[in-house]
Amino acid sequence: MVEQAQIRASAEQRYAHELVALAERDREQGAELPPGWRLSARAVRDFVVGDPAVGVTRKFYGDDPLVDRAVVTLLGRQGLMLVGEPGTAKSMLSELFAAAISGTSNLTVQGTAGTTEDHIRYSWNYALLLAEGPTPRALVPSPVYQGMVGGQVVRFEEITRCAPEVQDTLVSILSEKQLMVPEQGAESRVSARPGFNLIGTANLRDRGVNEMSAALKRRFNFETVRPLTDRAFEVELISHQLAAALGDQAERVRVDRDVLDLLVTAFQDLRGGRTSDGVPVKTPETVMSTAEAVNVAHAAALEARYLGSGTVTGAGIARQLAGVALKDSAEDATRLRYYVDTVVRERARTDARWREFLGAATDLWG
Repeated sequence: MVEQAQIRASAEQRYAHELVALAERDREQGAELPPGWRLSARAVRDFVVGDPAVGVTRKFYGDDPLVDRAVVTLLGRQGLMLVGEPGTAKSMLSELFAAAISGTSNLTVQGTAGTTEDHIRYSWNYALLLAEGPTPRALVPSPVYQGMVGGQVVRFEEITRCAPEVQDTLVSILSEKQLMVPEQGAESRVSARPGFNLIGTANLRDRGVNEMSAALKRRFNFETVRPLTDRAFEVELISHQLAAALGDQAERVRVDRDVLDLLVTAFQDLRGGRTSDGVPVKTPETVMSTAEAVNVAHAAALEARYLGSGTVTGAGIARQLAGVALKDSAEDATRLRYYVDTVVRERARTDARWREFLGAATDLWG
């Protein structure tokens, strides 16, 4: 059978060689592994922030002390809750931690309005249930159930999208580290093995949708993942992620660093509501995150590759930015026109890249 290509492999697949290198370093140094962990705490940290000495790349560009605190949290009994604006790499962080600690990031619950307690606890194969009763064979374990049995990290994405009564299913699991299965008898339960923990994510823009109860909040340590403010850092991150997204096509399209700098500058201007020169701008309602900037760069690169000259230009960035910044808000269109008329027009006087951006933006938003 021919192996099918994947659009996006899991972290443990993409970085398998790095995980092997870190495990080998742990063995050589006699590093202590926390109960249930595949790597030492230091190796987990290095997997996320990078260690060139063993060929491990940096994957999270931002607050390194946050990574340290997150690792310490996962060593203990508290769950880890990553909160922040959309697109600030919360899901990526949870995936990396799970891959490094447990060797798999696939034990994931995706929170939605339709998530039920069964998605968190367990459900039943009803054909087997009718034929055999509530036997272990008839039980369908949830990712949380599997994580408890295997002593692995479980990810719970967008937890505040779930109804409060569904969220609170986690309270006893996180506090007692046990899950009752009353259908199999009054004393039937699953006890979590060492290594089990839960990483949740929640968007600050969802605050108030389904607020977490005080009881559930107490079971988590909260860490806020903030947008990048260092322009050079953000340019480096987008360059790295763009190369990964393009794959083999990266050699056939030219993306100069000053074009990525233009992209990051525009995003940081609109995200922060003020340019680096102190000029106030109107912030759009849409999320101007690093993840969205990567999407813009990727789309501009594909346009250049298949419809253009093979070189990403300021005009290409402006055309693709329209799809991110101009969703369905007429007010955002007004804010973007203001930004173009004031900030971009002034920069275009002395910079060719910004002149290209201005020309395309005027056609789109003028």
